[in-house]
Amino acid sequence: MATQSPFSWAAQALPDMVNQMAANFQPPAWVVDESVNRLVLFLNHVLMSEPEAMARLARQKGQRIELVWDRMQLQLTPTPAGLLERGRFDGFDLRLSVTEESPVSLVSALAKGDKPKVRIEGDVQLAAEVNWLIDHVRWDAEEDLARLIGDAPAHTLAQAARKAMEALRGFVAQRAPGTSVGTAA
Repeated sequence: MATQSPFSWAAQALPDMVNQMAANFQPPAWVVDESVNRLVLFLNHVLMSEPEAMARLARQKGQRIELVWDRMQLQLTPTPAGLLERGRFDGFDLRLSVTEESPVSLVSALAKGDKPKVRIEGDVQLAAEVNWLIDHVRWDAEEDLARLIGDAPAHTLAQAARKAMEALRGFVAQRAPGTSVGTAA
């Protein structure tokens, strides 16, 4: 006989609270601006470890890519060097709009390893190149960490992080929509 957890109400209320806070929270403009700058720097750092990715982006130089989710918008332009620079432009050659409105659902899908649902508008060839980048370019956090603390400690930390991600994915998979804490399947 399955018993229900006394805290099941909290597990059911938490996604609603997070969605409500996300809908009402507006960080200062300078925080958003600096966060986007750091994101572009990080993307370029990852791209620099993949010469094929840089070559593909260099062929798309000058194209205008717009990423949209909820109220957030990021405009990027590939450079002749095969990196990305932040842009401010009207119109676009490619717009990728994430259709998932709930931050909880979006993070849940990403934690499962799924791609979010995206509406694509614009240049088909550019969309294919961006899709190739998403499918093939990965950040090697262990390698970056090894430069700071050495190979053995970096490997140990990376192994622990992988196990934590596996546990998180397993937890998210068990918490499929329609289930509650403490109920038997």
